[in-house]
Amino acid sequence: MSAHTHTVLNTAGFAHPHTNVSALGVESGMMVADFGAGSGAYAHAIAKILAKAGRVYVIDVQKDLLRRIHTEARKRGDDSAIELVWGDLEVANGSKIADGKIDLVLVSNLLFQVPDKSAILREARRILKPSGRLAVIDWSESFGGMGPQKEDVVNKDAALALADKAGFALMREFEAGAHHYGLIFRQTSLTQIPVTAV
Repeated sequence: MSAHTHTVLNTAGFAHPHTNVSALGVESGMMVADFGAGSGAYAHAIAKILAKAGRVYVIDVQKDLLRRIHTEARKRGDDSAIELVWGDLEVANGSKIADGKIDLVLVSNLLFQVPDKSAILREARRILKPSGRLAVIDWSESFGGMGPQKEDVVNKDAALALADKAGFALMREFEAGAHHYGLIFRQTSLTQIPVTAV
């Protein structure tokens, strides 16, 4: 596992999980992966839509966060739609999900936290169905210390470039909050993008 840990920022008043999930087109029966789930706000909002048809795979490198999400899921009664996965998304097959299984991968407030951003998007592409979508939500600015450090911000243009390199094309943008951007991508082709050594 990587030495780094993901920071859970209090994003209340900044990004709005329930509003944003409605923009993602989540429907009952879908298979969704929440990369770097953090506090689980998105996972719970997605699980509520999925109810008992479909599943959200909640993937994080921090076991304590997964335990908290599990406890909260049981309280909410949405634990039947949530599957917790302890995994390092910066390594190949880190999500532990089979190839081509997922309808939607959500990468929210994660890119700014990881050194190997391209690895995250490669893993998303590996597990997506050919018709699957990638959603990226992240901070558009540092916002006076409330968000990531200025040097860690992955702005919209940087996210678009990373996605393009990983074999994704922008479908649309959505309003993700006062200091966040929201992007939805599709795969550019059915062929797998070769992994190049850096």
